[in-house]
Amino acid sequence: MTKKTIEFRDPVVEKVVDNFVKRSDVGFKKYGQTLHDERTSNVKGLFDYVNDVQEELMDAILYLQAVKDELKDIN
Repeated sequence: MTKKTIEFRDPVVEKVVDNFVKRSDVGFKKYGQTLHDERTSNVKGLFDYVNDVQEELMDAILYLQAVKDELKDIN
């Protein structure tokens, strides 16, 4: 594991980086390996990664629609 100290000038960027680290921790607990390990051990191929991205983006669109519906309900 690499330890790094970062000085943030933007709290928004800091929150995003924190979320990336948390997300990586969740993935490691779930799968027992890092994304780098997965890639370099050929657990997944390029098609699988493209498919994962496509599914994640479809989920993101659904979440955005739910947010829009929620905002409509609030107004």
